[in-house]
Amino acid sequence: MRMTRYKGDEHEIRALDAFIGLLRAADRVSSTAHRELGSVGLSVSQFGVLEVLYHLGPMCQRDIARKILKSTGNITMVIDNLEKRGLVCRLRNENDRRFFTIQLMPKGEEIIRECFPDHARRITGIMTILTDEELSCLTGLCKKLVSSQ
Repeated sequence: MRMTRYKGDEHEIRALDAFIGLLRAADRVSSTAHRELGSVGLSVSQFGVLEVLYHLGPMCQRDIARKILKSTGNITMVIDNLEKRGLVCRLRNENDRRFFTIQLMPKGEEIIRECFPDHARRITGIMTILTDEELSCLTGLCKKLVSSQ
């Protein structure tokens, strides 16, 4: 089924249709997966920061931004707000005072530890429409798209 109205050659039409389908699917999955975050008082970006610190440990803002696909400018504001709530803290590097490491605070760890299992179940529920083989294929295709850039 064609999604684009563009009148290009067949390869362009297939590429645009795949792109539109990918964006629509990503938006649908993301909105469903993140639907409950408001109940714990977190934005999608705030949840992303807590999740990456919970699973990967303390790291600098630049690395957090890269992991959750946000700009470094945006991540500063997100971390500011998490810090105000006592969910994370900034630790200044002793060797380079311009450099901060962001660390999860006990209150932030408690929130992410409690809400992540439900988040994982929602994602798993969304993805049950796909077989294990289809999930592996989708993962491989996404990795291929990311690594080609």
